[in-house]
Amino acid sequence: MPANAPEIDLRSDTMTRPTPEMRRAMAEAEVGDDVFEEDPTVRALEERTAELLGKEAALYTPSAHMANQIAAYLAARSGEEIWAHELAHILGNEQGGTSVLSRLLPRTFGGSESTPEQEWLDKLIQGTDDVHRAQPALISLENTFTGRVMPLEGQRRVAAFAREHGLKVHLDGSRLWNAATALGVSLAEAAEGADTVTVCFSKGLGAPVGAALAADRDTVHRARRARKLLGGGMRQAGIIAAGALYALDHHLERLADDHARAQRLAEALSAAPGLSAEALTNMVIAKTEPAQAPKLAEAAGAQGVACIAIAPDTVRMVVHLDIAESDIGEAAARITKAAESLSA
Repeated sequence: MPANAPEIDLRSDTMTRPTPEMRRAMAEAEVGDDVFEEDPTVRALEERTAELLGKEAALYTPSAHMANQIAAYLAARSGEEIWAHELAHILGNEQGGTSVLSRLLPRTFGGSESTPEQEWLDKLIQGTDDVHRAQPALISLENTFTGRVMPLEGQRRVAAFAREHGLKVHLDGSRLWNAATALGVSLAEAAEGADTVTVCFSKGLGAPVGAALAADRDTVHRARRARKLLGGGMRQAGIIAAGALYALDHHLERLADDHARAQRLAEALSAAPGLSAEALTNMVIAKTEPAQAPKLAEAAGAQGVACIAIAPDTVRMVVHLDIAESDIGEAAARITKAAESLSA
């Protein structure tokens, strides 16, 4: 474990380190120049990802951030609208990339789900012929959404609406692996209806680097040019792609273990003073007294458990590949001790 690392790190599922077997696969990877499309390991990863997601092709990218921004860049022209949740990662956690890079106008909806209500869609589509208004082009959905799984019926409803009105649908599926596991469906079913889909190999699956954008062949061909434009062209990328390919082959089925452990952690924390906790796939969302979340995260850190206050009254904990069964009880005990110190 690196120096100064917390004993139990629940900040994110991006905190994982490659397993010895994954490191071996990376060290032995066959490589070539990926900018010239000559890296066989990258090609294998892209083909496998496209197959799993039910799409024609996929493009390996350094990050899901880049994949999301490429999708927006390809789907809309400068000055057109992107519709998304007000807390969507593509809008709020990517430095305003859709406005800076693609110059799109965000139109947002609220609520606890990543799918907009039909009433909101019907209202927003009105008046789009008005010469004064920006034209809608893209609806962006997110699955999972702070751990919450998007119902497939809502996803299908939005996709049908988009097709009816000539809009594109992007699915930010950085944790689509977890959503499909929770829904008990294939990844292709979980990606149904989306024109473009982003998946992240370093969230949930435990790979050290990378994401992918999946779509039809023409879109992926254009995405390859956009990736180069953004500085994402990589050379002997098979070394890192091998980690993601290994994760697809060995770490998908075990995601159910993370979900079960998150549930046990939430149940234990709900007995702590001043806390109520809910498990959402591999995440635990713990509600505190007003303005107590940052204090709880700090107190938990002093106990050797790292977690993040995502709101004044909300702490997020994420279970992942590096969290063993024994860590759950230990984390619950330490966080409970931290909560008791605040209520004393």
